[in-house]
Amino acid sequence: MRQGDDHARTRNPVTIRKNAPRPRTKPAETRRDELLAAATALFVAKGVGPTTIDEIAARADVAKGTVYIYFPSKDDLVAALRERFVAGFRARIRAAIEARPAADWTGRLEGCVRAGIDAYLDDHPLHDVVFHDHRPDQRRMKSDNPVLADIAGLLESGARAGAWTVDDPDLAAIVLFQGMHGAVDKAIDEGVRDGAELAGKLSALFLGMLRAR
Repeated sequence: MRQGDDHARTRNPVTIRKNAPRPRTKPAETRRDELLAAATALFVAKGVGPTTIDEIAARADVAKGTVYIYFPSKDDLVAALRERFVAGFRARIRAAIEARPAADWTGRLEGCVRAGIDAYLDDHPLHDVVFHDHRPDQRRMKSDNPVLADIAGLLESGARAGAWTVDDPDLAAIVLFQGMHGAVDKAIDEGVRDGAELAGKLSALFLGMLRAR
């Protein structure tokens, strides 16, 4: 064997590995998650309006056309992030409710309130950018919020068990949810990052409104 051949044999594998293109095929869910992560970072940093599809593609390290395969428009990206936020918010509230004993209705309501506050405090930058559009045609989306159904179900079940009195669980759920939302907005504006004290105050307020026994 010539010396040059021996040198090529020791050099070429390294060169090939260094210059080999990165694999581009990923599972659809993985690619979708990466696009949503890229969009989240840019939306939070720049806002939805100024962010371009080109920037999202570059951050996710994909071609622009790949973005359109998963999300035909920027509005679709925003809608997907809204759905993800609501799903995560709902999961935290339901887990907090179910973590308390079935007969501990006060504890279940307190867990619901604390989980909701913590979810907002943890993800408020994303919430602010993906729920920025309050056009009249968004009212139906708000009324169809599955979190309201979960809270109404908790209130109705507690009323049936005799823990409190509530004539209209759906209306009470809206008041509780919107009141919590407004209180957290105020807390964020004031620099509050620990929701324990606020959760205690809101829980006491809501239990008083429900005439808890």
